[in-house]
Amino acid sequence: MNQQATADYIEFYFDPISPYAWLASTRLEEIEQKTGVGVIVKPILFAGLLKAHGNIGPAEIAAKRVYTFRDVMRRANALGQTLESVPNHPFNPLLALRVCTAIKDDAKRREVALALFHAGWSLGADITDEATVHSVVLDCGLDADQAIASTSDPAVKQALIDNTNAAIELGLFGVPTFRVGNEIFWGEDRISELLNYMHGERIDEAKLQNILAREAATHRRR
Repeated sequence: MNQQATADYIEFYFDPISPYAWLASTRLEEIEQKTGVGVIVKPILFAGLLKAHGNIGPAEIAAKRVYTFRDVMRRANALGQTLESVPNHPFNPLLALRVCTAIKDDAKRREVALALFHAGWSLGADITDEATVHSVVLDCGLDADQAIASTSDPAVKQALIDNTNAAIELGLFGVPTFRVGNEIFWGEDRISELLNYMHGERIDEAKLQNILAREAATHRRR
């Protein structure tokens, strides 16, 4: 089923805590080149998504943490990216997220977000450290003192909460997630499906609803 997608932009929901979000961030230009549509970055708190859905992060499960970083290294190699990794993981991403949230200009927010991803995951810098974030923002040509100060602004804090809650209402449960209209694509490994969608590929929605309407045969105790 083919129906060419028409969109003014693609939304990229991210939290720098996710190495997969870092991998996806390295492919934004590729997506734009292959679709002709711009990508807007949207900072959200991954921990907020986890709490809303009663879940825990992959790094909080010992076996999954080991697999995640092995998998990320494989994906980085496949994409030609250098992975040094952040000094500690999981880490508190609020400083980086609030800095990005405070930036109103879409292009500058994207520039800073990508620079923070690069500093943390490609170079191994500590993006929870004010001096590191200050340096990244300064290199992007913004007022770094103002950017750091903005992270204590109650309005900025609330804006990040609002962004996260809005993402939950849209059906997001993880990062990275790309969104086009009402369609979401979760994970760096689903960029090919995003591209297919933008080029007109569709699923059978009637069949999907039929499958979703089927009752569960068992329920796991929690």
